[in-house]
Amino acid sequence: MADVNDAPWLTILGWGESGTKGLTAASRNALEAAEVVFGARRHLRLLPQLAAEVREWPVPFADGIPQLLAERGRRVVMLVSGDPFWFGAGSTLVRHLSAEEWQTLPSPSTFSLAASRLGWSLDACSCLGLHAKPLTRIRPHLHRGRRLLVLLRDGGAVAELADLLARFGFGESWLHILEALDGDDERIRAVRADATLPDDIAHPVAVGLEVAGVGPALPLTPGLPDEWFEHDGQITKQAVRAMTLAALAPVAGERLWDIGTGSGSIAIEWLLAHPDNHAVAFECNSERAARARRNARTLGVDWLEVVEGSAPEALGKQVLGEQALGDHPLPDAVFIGGGLSQALLEALWRRLPAGVRIVANTVTLESEALLAHWQQQAGGELLRLELAAAAPIGTRRGWKTSYPIVQWRVTR
Repeated sequence: MADVNDAPWLTILGWGESGTKGLTAASRNALEAAEVVFGARRHLRLLPQLAAEVREWPVPFADGIPQLLAERGRRVVMLVSGDPFWFGAGSTLVRHLSAEEWQTLPSPSTFSLAASRLGWSLDACSCLGLHAKPLTRIRPHLHRGRRLLVLLRDGGAVAELADLLARFGFGESWLHILEALDGDDERIRAVRADATLPDDIAHPVAVGLEVAGVGPALPLTPGLPDEWFEHDGQITKQAVRAMTLAALAPVAGERLWDIGTGSGSIAIEWLLAHPDNHAVAFECNSERAARARRNARTLGVDWLEVVEGSAPEALGKQVLGEQALGDHPLPDAVFIGGGLSQALLEALWRRLPAGVRIVANTVTLESEALLAHWQQQAGGELLRLELAAAAPIGTRRGWKTSYPIVQWRVTR
């Protein structure tokens, strides 16, 4: 028989608006046996009288972790909303613990409760935890006919979401406002995004969103229309961008370095390819760097990291330097859209490990010669991309040719 002292000292307990009424027998036992109970203020208000010492978890969340770890050796319960490992605090907590130190007793998540109230199939909904993240992250999920379940910060965030939907052309969407699910104050109301919202929406709140309207949806294939990006002309154009993304071949969870990012279009579409992708964009012009950040926020990938500085100096000092490697992990792919030089290629070749995919685009004869030299030495594929669009010639039409793009594709 296992010694009781071998039991985990920490129980991460799923908690909801129903308080102890919604707990399993195991969760009740853990709570009754606890010596210390941690929880947010809104969780603690639902606690019954306990023999345990009750402590409010501080804000910001990270400030409470040292307090929790200081209680090792005592029986501790941490109250966490619903399922602690679905948009919950569980994964944050266990980073600081070994596997034998903790156990979890989940309750139904807010997503599960919302789907059950609305009669929606949970596996057919997109579930977004935006209670602590920018609401613009909803943008890639907005297309007519989709159903979304969204966790929000408070009633003010519901109004912000409605305004955002209207701005993107989805004001006809229906918002099912779900407050205090599974609690005594549970309330569900439905309203169109472009209508007047209730002014008494209470926390905790989630929204079931039925997307409707004429707004443009983000396509799943690479090559967004150029007009979706704010730019000053320094942008990889749509058709070339689609071919460039195909060459970069993003895979879920991979990281891109986008050198000379301009509007940020390549890095942004890399991030749109999968929510687990990462990208660092390098840009020497501060106005363009700011523009790339704005484009990323507008298109729902605000986690794009933009580094200001010229290449290869920015690479050498901020990314490839020994002290910065922890902050900027080496990439799986590199795109060079600007700042191409012998020094940059030499710096990349010295630092990048084998297997990194590199794609470089250029339009000048000097850079074309540089790529031809490197392709001869390092291999890869050298392509010349020529595009023409129909344009007026007097009363008729003809082909207007763009500058040809020379593209080098190589695996380090």
